[in-house]
Amino acid sequence: MAASITVPPAQSDRTSRNILSLVPGILLLAAVGYGGKALEKFLNTYAKAHHWTFPNIEYVLWAIIIGLVISNLLAVPKIFQPGVATYEFWLKVGIVLLGSRFVLADILKLGGISLALVVVEISLSLLLMHFLGRIFNLPPKLTSLLAVGSSICGVSAIIAAKGAIDADDEDSTFAIAAILALGALALFTFPLIGHSLHLGDTAFGLWSGLGVDNTAEATATGALYSDAAGKVAVLAKTARNAMIGFVVLAYAIYWAKQGQASSVANKATFLWNKFPKFVLGFLAISLLVSFHTFSKEQVGSLGNLSRWAFLLTFAGVGLRTNFREMSKQGLRPFIVGALGEIIIAALTFGLVVGANRIWGL
Repeated sequence: MAASITVPPAQSDRTSRNILSLVPGILLLAAVGYGGKALEKFLNTYAKAHHWTFPNIEYVLWAIIIGLVISNLLAVPKIFQPGVATYEFWLKVGIVLLGSRFVLADILKLGGISLALVVVEISLSLLLMHFLGRIFNLPPKLTSLLAVGSSICGVSAIIAAKGAIDADDEDSTFAIAAILALGALALFTFPLIGHSLHLGDTAFGLWSGLGVDNTAEATATGALYSDAAGKVAVLAKTARNAMIGFVVLAYAIYWAKQGQASSVANKATFLWNKFPKFVLGFLAISLLVSFHTFSKEQVGSLGNLSRWAFLLTFAGVGLRTNFREMSKQGLRPFIVGALGEIIIAALTFGLVVGANRIWGL
């Protein structure tokens, strides 16, 4: 007789309540995202009808601005916060589905270039942030968290490193606040710089993927420039994200040798646990598309689903960015982060210009 598994009613009810608690926030993400698209369409139509010269601002920026207004001027009520926090889940879904818009040849070319640049970027970023941390006399573990966050993938890397090096909650809060604030600034400064320097879509996408820390902000920054730049930004950022396990493992081993963190029992298991699994999903979808597993219509549908997932993500970027809360975390981590980010932005720009000359991006 087959064994049966019975889910206790209390546990089932709790799961249902948890899922239902996400609904208001997800609906808010959808409303803000769709509001951005509607605003873009309305302004473009109105400007055309009245013969205005009006820049074609992508819905991405409008969605972020609407979210920022709600978060900073009105505040997000608690009932919406659990669902709004799912924006990182939609980001990962969007990246996985975006694999449908890359064939394997694109990934091998751009991904290979990105990976080569990522190794250089990570090395320079780590050295720079530790140098600045010593100059400004920051606590060593806070410096480590800022270095990991600025070199790999922002908040996700900081959270992964916090547990691995037994950092204090206060240090991780400082580091996350600094990375989020700087990511929000990059959203507005990178596209302006890119347009003023007449960067191509591929070059700008690579720069966004290398120079912007948080994955959501890097994706949005690329998409603000153009759809093509957004695709390349995701690919470059995905290559960066794939390195998280190796960098965090190195820090875990270092702090364990200092007697200030738990030792790593199994390095292979540690790497697998820290590796961002959505990278594998992105590669799997791309592989299936490259071998024509999907019809042209199905590939188009996957691409559209990716755009809708990113729509929720971009709305979440605005809704989760509260400058008042960030300002409470102190100036020194922000100053170190800001100086580091400015220098890293310049260094990664130089890397992209060099890659453009060598490989003709």
